Parts: sequence; structure tokens; C-alpha cells
Amino acid sequence: MTTSTLEQTALAVRTENLSVRFGGVPALDRLDLRLAPGTIHGLLGRNGSGKSTLAATLAGFRRPDEGRVLVESADLGTTQEPYENAVVTSRVCLIRESGDLVDAAPVKHVLGLASSLRPYWDDDLAGELLDRFEVPTGKKVSKLSRGKKSALGVVLGLASRAPLTIFDETYLGMDVPSRNLFYDVLLADYAEVPRTIVLSTHLVAEVSPLLEEVVILDNGRLVTQSPVDALRGRGASIVGPAAAVDDFTAGFTVLAEEKLGGTKSTTVLGDLDPALLAQARQAGLEVGPVGLQDLFVHLTAPTPGARS
Repeated sequence: MTTSTLEQTALAVRTENLSVRFGGVPALDRLDLRLAPGTIHGLLGRNGSGKSTLAATLAGFRRPDEGRVLVESADLGTTQEPYENAVVTSRVCLIRESGDLVDAAPVKHVLGLASSLRPYWDDDLAGELLDRFEVPTGKKVSKLSRGKKSALGVVLGLASRAPLTIFDETYLGMDVPSRNLFYDVLLADYAEVPRTIVLSTHLVAEVSPLLEEVVILDNGRLVTQSPVDALRGRGASIVGPAAAVDDFTAGFTVLAEEKLGGTKSTTVLGDLDPALLAQARQAGLEVGPVGLQDLFVHLTAPTPGARS
């Protein structure tokens, strides 16, 4: 299958009033969102926010209690729901932190099964990644370390080249060098074969350079969905003499503060228009972009009376 054909298959996804409950308690609560095709999306949220439930529902692993998931692409012809839909689920690859691997099977058998089930599977890419992550194909999955199991999951996800590929905390078992390798190979292969990718993660600062769009959940509800650059534009880092920084930021919501000697750095929430930027420069202050993690922490901070 050619690269141009693969590009046409990237899935667009939307949810409408999507709700999933466990024992009557909402895990997803009337969720409306859209995932643009051919984009890397970050799915962010604290523990229990509903990220894994959303990932499973998007992949057709779970039936919604209310609402629906809809996917479409140029080659599907019609908008379809993924649940119990073999045409759609063959185009979706969900790799979870748990692995979903057959422990008793050798790695090479797991790869063979994936190859038979994935219409866009790339054997050459799988072989290259197995070598780079140093995953032994002759071993049983049960004999792999947690890090190598995570690496195998990454290989299965990337080599699937599925039009919708979801990584749900898959790489948490990997050490920092292995995670950095994952980010590098993901970006390289995404550049070669664009498709819709969702990264569900707690490692906000670490993955933020990869992301184009961000979905933030809290208690099963959508906090925000935004392009990363637009979200970062909702805050700023102000650096300079401590007194001048305090004066300038007095009217803002402060997300974080650091002080070293007489110099202070304060991260604030709020738009800085051209007049405020000129005022900051006149006060001898440096204005920089805010970290995505600081915004995430603020937007998902517990509030009094919030549902647990």
C-alpha cells in the first residue's frame, strides 16, 4: 500500500454526548469532541479522569451507555461507529499500558498475529524497530522485562500504521532513553505516513513537543480541546527583578513562581495583548511562553465540592 493511499485513510473521530458509567458512576460524562485526521492529539488528565475509558471506547472495545463515537475517512465512504464493526476496528490500533499481550506466546508469534490482523502492517518497519529497541523475538512475552514489553507495544502500535493509533500510557515501563527513542521514531514515521495518533499520558512536559492538539479531561468531562499553540497562548512566563514581576503580575492568576536572588519567574494565566507586552518591556521584564504542564495542572486542579 502506497504512502498516498495510507494518507487518505487517516480517521476523523467525533463523539456526541458520549457517556460511559461503571456501577452508575460516570467515567465519561456527555463528552463532545472532534479529533482531526492526520494529527497528533494529546489526551491528558489526572488519574481517574476517564482517559483510558475514552481510549477504549474510541477503539470500539467498549459500548457507550449513551451517545456515540463516529469515525470517517475518504476510503470508508460513510460515517460509522467502531463498536462491533470489523471494518472500522481493523483500522484502529489501541496499545494499552497493560499490553494486552499473550504472555505464553513468543514475540515472533505476537508479531505474526498482528501482521495478519492489520491491513496496513509494515514488516520492514517492525523489524527496524525491534532492532532499535532491542526486543528479542525468540523469547516468550512473559520472559520480557516490563520495559521490553512496553517497547514491544510501541513496535506493534507504530508498525500497524493504523489510520487511528492510540497509545494509552504504553511507554510508562520504558526508561528515559527508550521513551526518547519512541518519540523520535513516532515523529519520523508520522512525517512519512500521516495518520491520526492519540497519546494518552501523564508525562505532559515530556510529550508536549510532539503534540498538535490537546484534549484535557477531568472527572469524565471535557475541560478543553485546543491546538497546543492556542492553549499555550492562554498564559505567559514573566521574568525579571522580583519587585517589578510582582507589580506586573498583580492582576493575573499565578500558576507558578520561582525566585533566585533578586530575580523572579512567575507563570500566569491570561492573555497578554500588545499594550501589556509593551508595558512589560518598559519594566525590563522578559515574557516567554508558558509550559503546557503548568496549564494542565491549573485546569485540572481540584475545586471545593467537585465530584470525586
